[in-house]
Amino acid sequence: MNYSEMMPVLRRLAIEAGDRIMQIYNSAEFDVKLKSDESPVTAADEAADALIAEGLREAFPDVALVTEEQSDSHEVTADVFLIVDPLDGTKEFIHRRGDFTVNIALVEEGVPTRGVVYAPAKERMFYTDSVGHSVEEIGPFDPDTPGETRKIRVSEPDNDALLVVASKSHRDKATDDYIGKYACADMRSAGSSLKFCLVATGEADLYPRLGRTMEWDTAAGHAVLAGAGGRVVRFDDHTPLAYGKAGFANPFFIAYAPGVDLQNS
Repeated sequence: MNYSEMMPVLRRLAIEAGDRIMQIYNSAEFDVKLKSDESPVTAADEAADALIAEGLREAFPDVALVTEEQSDSHEVTADVFLIVDPLDGTKEFIHRRGDFTVNIALVEEGVPTRGVVYAPAKERMFYTDSVGHSVEEIGPFDPDTPGETRKIRVSEPDNDALLVVASKSHRDKATDDYIGKYACADMRSAGSSLKFCLVATGEADLYPRLGRTMEWDTAAGHAVLAGAGGRVVRFDDHTPLAYGKAGFANPFFIAYAPGVDLQNS
C-alpha cells in the first residue's frame, strides 16, 4: 500500500465532504429521515457519503470499500478495505452542537492503520501521516494544500487524577458505574470520534464505550489514537479491538493512554 499517495486523497475527500456538510448545517433547515434501524440520516450524510465514495473508488479501484450509508457495501469481506462514516454524530449535527466528524480509514488485516478525522464545525482535523504517526492540522483546511501540522501524543496519565471523556448522546448508568471505578480529576462529554482524538492529543486519558458502535464509527479515530501511542481494547477481555468482523458491529471497548491502570469490567 502506498500510504504517501493515499493519505493526501483521504485528507482532501474529508475536507471536501466537510465543506458540503457545513453548507447544509448552516442552512435554515434540513430534513431528517429514519433508517431501518431507527437511526437518523440527513441530506448531509448522503451528500458526504456520495462524494467520498466516488472519490475513493476513482482513486483506489482495487481496494474494497465499506460505507455506513451504502448497505450493499456491508457484505464486503476483505483483508484490506477502506471504511467510511461520512457524518459521525448525526444527532449532534441535527441539534447543531458541532461535535460531528467525517471519518475515513484504511483497515489492514483487522487493524486500522491509517485514518482521517475531520470536525468541520469545530475546525479540528486529525490524521495519520504516511509513516503512521498522528498529527493535528492547524487550518486553514485547503483541500489541495496541507496546512501546518503538529505531532500529537497521548498523555502520561496520573491514575490518581485521570481525565475521562465519554459520549455526549449515549451516556448511561453502566458507563457511569465503570468510570466510577477510577480516580477522576475531570470528566467531559464529547460527540462522535472526537473522543478518540481527545485521548490522542492528551486532552483525555480514558474513553470507555459501553454501547453499540459500528466499525465505521471507530476505525478512523482508532487509527489516529494508535498513531499517537494509544490503545483500543475490548471491554470484556482487554484484547485489541479487531476489524472486519461479520456485520461490522463492535463489542464494548476502552480507548486509553498506556499507563492507565485499566479496571476489570
